Amino acid sequence: MKKAVKRNPSVDMIETLTLSELTIFCDTNADWVLGLVEHGIVTPIAKPSTELQFEPAHIARARKASRLMRDLGLNFAGVGLVLDLIEERDALARKLAMFDTYDHA
Repeated sequence: MKKAVKRNPSVDMIETLTLSELTIFCDTNADWVLGLVEHGIVTPIAKPSTELQFEPAHIARARKASRLMRDLGLNFAGVGLVLDLIEERDALARKLAMFDTYDHA
């Protein structure tokens, strides 16, 4: 069995990325990242007079958006919808897990 090889640094270990670093991390360009910002898919940290910076949660969203656009051919609106639905599903799964834990206690 082959071992999985990590090609990119873990998002958990990253504090923030600048716009230019995020373009490298997602293998894309600044216009694409700015499109994500315009559509509300990612939100930069408000830091006037410096390059836009992004927190880990939005870095992960950008990576997922990149894969969805590449693999499924979704546009920005479609990616935003899919990511919101995934996050909602994950939140519901966490709540359900809490109930399961409570029932077995």
